[in-house]
Parts: sequence; structure tokens; C-alpha cells
Amino acid sequence: MESRLSTSVLGRTGLEVTRLGYGAMEVRGGPRGRSITDEAAAGILNAVLDAGINYIDTSIDYGRSEELIGEHISHRRSEFYLASKCGCPVGDAAPGEHIFTRENIVAGVDQSLSRMKTNYLDAVQFHSSPSKDLIEEEDAIQTLLDLKQAGKIRFLGSSSTLPNLVDHVAMGVFDLFQIPYSALSREHEDWITRAAKAGAGIVIRGGVAKGEPGEGGGRADTWDNFNKADLDGLREEGETPTAFMLRFTLSHPDLHTTIVGTLNPGHLSNNVLAAQKGPLPSDTYEEAKRLLSSAGVAPTV
Repeated sequence: MESRLSTSVLGRTGLEVTRLGYGAMEVRGGPRGRSITDEAAAGILNAVLDAGINYIDTSIDYGRSEELIGEHISHRRSEFYLASKCGCPVGDAAPGEHIFTRENIVAGVDQSLSRMKTNYLDAVQFHSSPSKDLIEEEDAIQTLLDLKQAGKIRFLGSSSTLPNLVDHVAMGVFDLFQIPYSALSREHEDWITRAAKAGAGIVIRGGVAKGEPGEGGGRADTWDNFNKADLDGLREEGETPTAFMLRFTLSHPDLHTTIVGTLNPGHLSNNVLAAQKGPLPSDTYEEAKRLLSSAGVAPTV
């Protein structure tokens, strides 16, 4: 499919990323995710690149995701930026407690490079929003800087949430943050702006709240807020709630990219079409925020 996806500069990294990215957790497979064949994984990963999306986010924690990226799109490495996580259990260890020792971070990055058949990662992010005290206790920033010096990673990031995001921004060492945000989960809305004003790149996850409830979709209790705020009246004719949600997320003035995962090529096409329409009209965006705030869905002060 031909793409006219708009791009943004990812903060101080200088990377020009498509504002619609891809979250590769969806290709992790069982037992924690839906089963997926190698053929289906190859199809969706190549379709992502064919759509013009150039930012892919994954993690050691995401089952077979890194291996499938390596198997099916490593030959197209020049077409996309690749971000993964560190602090995750490595080897055959089951997903569990995150460990930010030098030994575990280095082992995790080396494992990611091997699995994805690449010589470098564009970004490595601390997973699970560790506290500033833990980061400093383990001297984890220096570990990432050493990996950067070795050419294994290009930029330092953190997948951060409140309250630790406050300290992470103040530390001034991260090139990018991955932050959860959507119309139905606005807690981090103002902190996205604060992080961006500090020079960091902003990667949004959860931008469509996993899509409408149903098979593989979002939680019904989360989506109840869509109805409570009466957002249906703001949708354009023929626009799905998920498409409206994506455009709401893209309307945040300090977003650089939002990673949206799917196994369904049709859903991918719909996401691309919604992203191509761009942000909501400014008056619609402001009215949506007003309605959501009235329904109790507001940013954390």
C-alpha cells in the first residue's frame, strides 16, 4: 500500500520517525499472547514496512518477537529504526522481575542483537519504569553509555510511568521516553509535554487502548469512558471509534510517534488510513478533552 505517513523528529535523537509506529509485542505468540505462525508474522512485519512505517518497538519480554523480526525483516534493516528494552530476564528465564545490573543489561542487549540479526539498536529503553534510586544504585546509565560507546546502541531511553517519570525527566540523561497515553487514559498528558520540552523524544504506547473490546481488543471498563464522555458525537461519518482514538492521540502536540500493534493486515491498513488523515481538527480535539474531563478522564496534575 502506498503511504503518505507524516513524520516527526524524535527529540534530541534527530531521527525522523513516522508518527505511526509499530508495537511488535503483538507477534510474541503464546503462551502470553495469541498464537501466530511464522508465515503470518512474516506477512504482518513486511506489511508494516510496505506501509512506510519506519519505527518498530519490541522487547526481550515479548516472546518470539525479536526472533521473528530477525528472521523476517532483518534484510530490510535500513528501512526502519529499531527499539528494544533492557533489564528483562534473558536466556531461557521466564518473564519476571526486571534486573538492572550491568551483567544483565549487557547480556540482554547482546541477546537482542543476536536474535534480530543486527549490529546495533537505535534505542534501548529501561523496561518497567525503574526508580531513580535503583538506576543509580546499579550505575545502569553508565552501562548504557558504555554500550553506546561500543556502537551497540545509539540512544538511551526509558519506558516510564508516573511517579518515576518525574525523576526520569529531571535526570536529563534519556534521549527518549515511551509513555502510555490515549483519550481514555490521560494521566500522562501534561508530562508528555514536560518531557518533550526537556528535549526528549516521545514515543506513545497504548494510543488506541488496544482497540475496541472484543477478540484481542481493549478492556471494556476502559472503553466505558468513551461512552461516558459521549465521544461518538465527535466522530466523522464512517469513522470507527478506534480510528478516532488514534487521531486523538496523534493530536497531542508533543507526540513524535505512537506504536500501535496488530496481527491483522486489515487493521494495519485502517490504522495507516487514520494516521494519514492526521490529527483531529483543533476544535474537535479541545471538545473531546473537555468532554473527557467532565467524565472524570483527566490528566494527572
